[in-house]
Amino acid sequence: MNALRLSNRLKPHKGFTLIELVIGIVVFSIALVLFTSLIVPQAIRSVDPIFQVRATELGQSLLNEISGKSFDENSSRNTSQRCGDVSAPTCTLPSALGPDGEARGAYNDVDDFHELDERDGNILSATGGVIGINGGNLYQGFRATVSVFYDADLNGGDDGVVGVAKLITVTITTPNNEDLVFSTYRYNY
Repeated sequence: MNALRLSNRLKPHKGFTLIELVIGIVVFSIALVLFTSLIVPQAIRSVDPIFQVRATELGQSLLNEISGKSFDENSSRNTSQRCGDVSAPTCTLPSALGPDGEARGAYNDVDDFHELDERDGNILSATGGVIGINGGNLYQGFRATVSVFYDADLNGGDDGVVGVAKLITVTITTPNNEDLVFSTYRYNY
């Protein structure tokens, strides 16, 4: 019987010691922190291309809508008479650019869009409707701002005087605060 007790004492015990468990937990914690610090930012960045595509679509559609309007309130829409021509009304003064009292759906010239600032559910289509999919607003969290000014010398700066070209700049801000800027010129022709 003594030989049996002695052989039980000499056999190594199977299992982990408390120190081994603590070291294992610490190593696992470090690995988990490294994993999450590498993977989570990638998951967040994975939506950036979606935001950029939506912002590009919105910016381009706004530029198309604005560019399709008359150069000026005083330009004829039925004849080739342009504001500023001989015997034609003068073009809108730079200080008077902006809506002429009409609502967004009734904007009829380029400078009506000056200082347009729409965001979230207020970003509307050209007809005044909400832009959405399956009842959800497609541009929730986005912001669209528009600037229009005379830039006849095409240097990107406000001339401060009436000219033959207006620079239209549309800035779309995505939900992650990235600004995408789109610009085009509209000429008085």
